[in-house]
Amino acid sequence: MSINFGREICGNLDAAESREWLVTNGRGSYASGTVAGLSTRGYHGLLVAALQPPLQRTLLLAKLDETVEYEGSSYPLFANRWSNGTVDPQGYRHIESFYLEGTIPVWNFACGGALLEKRIWMEPGADTTYIHYHLRRAKRSLKLSIKAFVNYRDYHSRTHAQESPAKDWRMNVTQIEHGVGVTVFPGAQPLYLLTDSGNASPNNEWYYGFELAAEKERGLNDIDDLVHTATFQVTLEPGTSFTFVASTQQNPNLNGAAGLYLRHQYEQKLIADWQAKRLPQAPQVPDWVQQLVLAADQFIVERQGGKTIIAGYHWFTDWGRDTMISLPGLTLATNRPQIADSILRTFGEYINKGMLPNRFPDDNQPPTEDYYNTVDATLWYFEAIRLYYATTGDDKLLKDLFPKLADIIEFHRQGTRYNIRLDPNDGLLYAGQTGVQLTWMDAKVGDWVVTPRIGKPIEVNALWYNALRTMSQFAQKLGKPNKDYDAMASSTQKGFSRFWNDAKGYCFDVLDGPNGNEASLRPNQIFAVSLPESPLTPEQQQQVVEACERSLLTSHGLRSLATDDPQYIGHYGGDQFHRDGAYHQGTVWEWLIGPFVLAHLRVFNNPSLARQFLEPMQHHLHTAGLGTISEISNGDAPMEPKGCIAQAWSVGEVLRAWLATEK
Repeated sequence: MSINFGREICGNLDAAESREWLVTNGRGSYASGTVAGLSTRGYHGLLVAALQPPLQRTLLLAKLDETVEYEGSSYPLFANRWSNGTVDPQGYRHIESFYLEGTIPVWNFACGGALLEKRIWMEPGADTTYIHYHLRRAKRSLKLSIKAFVNYRDYHSRTHAQESPAKDWRMNVTQIEHGVGVTVFPGAQPLYLLTDSGNASPNNEWYYGFELAAEKERGLNDIDDLVHTATFQVTLEPGTSFTFVASTQQNPNLNGAAGLYLRHQYEQKLIADWQAKRLPQAPQVPDWVQQLVLAADQFIVERQGGKTIIAGYHWFTDWGRDTMISLPGLTLATNRPQIADSILRTFGEYINKGMLPNRFPDDNQPPTEDYYNTVDATLWYFEAIRLYYATTGDDKLLKDLFPKLADIIEFHRQGTRYNIRLDPNDGLLYAGQTGVQLTWMDAKVGDWVVTPRIGKPIEVNALWYNALRTMSQFAQKLGKPNKDYDAMASSTQKGFSRFWNDAKGYCFDVLDGPNGNEASLRPNQIFAVSLPESPLTPEQQQQVVEACERSLLTSHGLRSLATDDPQYIGHYGGDQFHRDGAYHQGTVWEWLIGPFVLAHLRVFNNPSLARQFLEPMQHHLHTAGLGTISEISNGDAPMEPKGCIAQAWSVGEVLRAWLATEK
């Protein structure tokens, strides 16, 4: 698609620094920054390496400060915001244009009569970032000087040079063939900064007080210090190129043209695989949907010999719930079932007491009890497997995982962690205990659980009913007894009628909570329509879709709470207390547009109309995270994107819903 900006965006600091690019390598490592070249987050950097994939993401190469000398004039191509708030220099003013080439960000800098092109990408499967410069237009030679700034910190933290451990750093910067090697401290992962030409001069100088505006807005630590470790210089003749490589490997490929070809081939195969999935008679797909196929790949990463899904960039790792919800769109809708197989098997290894983990420890150790704080992730596992089997007909995976699924059902029937248990009186699942957040509406600040939802949440029971019907089908396919699953499903379907709030014309959000039934209009009831097995009558399904469309639908997704609710908060921002307080109290969630479209298709059977609800997303791809979809947006117009710039289930559910409208 044409994500292409000229000077009206690139030369406007507010516009340019609010648009962020992202490149990844399939290991959990990434590079990311802003169109302006100004770091606004502690998560920005040119090599953020997952030292134990997909975890221990560590900022290694923070930034490059480039300066051009041409025809007697000097042109800074970089920008820094300092702790006093000043932006100096203002290299973004020299950006002639910016665009995405697949996922690769490309800048063109106008330096007098010269035009210098810059690209950034990562090698698939390697902790190697390429920064490639090409002198597209010039009358004579151009000199390029690059200062490399290094750090060595967890991507969540900040470095203050006068504090431990930074104050004890004595970085070992060694000149080697083609560049320098940097070892921050004994035992640290070495970083290699290399070029295909020019010369390198080692350095070891602290620069203090880089201000990170996005972190300041979020009420977080917004000052970082960096070390200038080397200066690289090269003279470019018209039409020639220069490649800078940052890598954890001592001998990466320094051929920029070959590296770029490899990246292009990788992305072209992703598109070709996806096109093979589509129906021959399917209409011409918009470019923005094709762009999401590339975005989908950015979330798929390694985990201990298997595959998993990063929930969102920049700060999430792999979460059980997010993985199971996004898996169908990221892998099956893109025609990569082998990856889905690996993910389903990987998570199957961590099932404990009938539950999937909510997330994993950052040290890559097996999850302990407190990491299983989710009631819905395990139930989404059934739906992911059902969709996988419907796509592939893979009896082997079904046979291998069926015993685990049977154990899950039994643990839920008898009771497991966090008071998760089947109520024999109405066939509904109860879950929850004070101080613990178990559903996807999981914001918690200190001891404050913002939306505790203790009791019988509607989406949990819609998922439970769907899982029981799915298990009955699986059992029949494998020649195993299925009557118990059918009986439980029938009991749940009968009890589910309790959710219907006839006075409101839609469903209760939670039944049997500490304060009775919760009647707030939230989007959770949409799953009782969008899932393949619905416990609602056709008339109720239509009323649910119409209620969500009337009070929750926006161009970016569904609000988490109706605007007329006294608890509604239309703006997401501020410190953690205020952000998390608004997270599920009106904030729009992009991923919910997928279930809404599927529910709308079910009720009205009008694919062209349903597709129209997805089309506004094409404009979203030009803001915030470029070429991808954000986590959330403000509930109030104009629904400014917030949260993570790239969210797995946002991308996955839009892709899956679009494919459904084609079929």
